Amino acid sequence: MMEKQWYVVNTYSGHENKVKEKLEMRAESMDMQDYIFRVIVPEQKEVEVKDGVTKEKIKKMFPGYILVEMIMTDEAWYVVRNTPGVTGFIGSSGKGAKPTALQPYEVDKILANMGISRMDVDEDLKIGAKVSIVDGPFKGMFGKIDELDLPNNKITLLVDLFGQETSVEVEVNQIQKA
Repeated sequence: MMEKQWYVVNTYSGHENKVKEKLEMRAESMDMQDYIFRVIVPEQKEVEVKDGVTKEKIKKMFPGYILVEMIMTDEAWYVVRNTPGVTGFIGSSGKGAKPTALQPYEVDKILANMGISRMDVDEDLKIGAKVSIVDGPFKGMFGKIDELDLPNNKITLLVDLFGQETSVEVEVNQIQKA
């Protein structure tokens, strides 16, 4: 089975939230929840001071683009491409070629700016779950989740160091499901 990855979808500028809603509705009505998972409009909060008044604004990081976490099957590709407001995928040469997915480090950077994780916290992060470390000093090692500190974005793993089970602390974006 193919694994879920993140793709960048081009939309009409200013219609990102409408496209997100339509895509989520289509995924549900066409029974594609097993292939289309999360749809995100990359945004971040900005503090603006104007005439001595401080205002918080939510600004789109990439106007005209949304991120879609999906398994790239012909059916899922068709559903996303034919959603009203979608103009195409980034990373596709056209002519029926499927797009390339974002690299995990690219997704981590965007989602970290929004304060969320690439991993599905409810499903992927459970005590006892096996994960692989993809960044940091323990990169390439496997471990088992021992403790979760999600408010601080930290996880304590048990890894095998020199034949001995050792506790190490990593950030959520440094691991992926094994």
